[in-house]
Amino acid sequence: MSIVHAAVTPHEVVEDGPAVRRVRHQARDAATVMAFSAATSVGVAAVFLLLAVVARQA
Repeated sequence: MSIVHAAVTPHEVVEDGPAVRRVRHQARDAATVMAFSAATSVGVAAVFLLLAVVARQA
């Protein structure tokens, strides 16, 4: 008795060249870039706010 797969996969992954990036990897990279951008913007805004407070007290 042999075990045979009931369903055949319609798309076989053939990697001849560099590895194919999946959509979830691209989404994760995009989310990382957005988080870094948001953190950087908040940091720059905080520096400007501190400069404004210091300039007002001087």
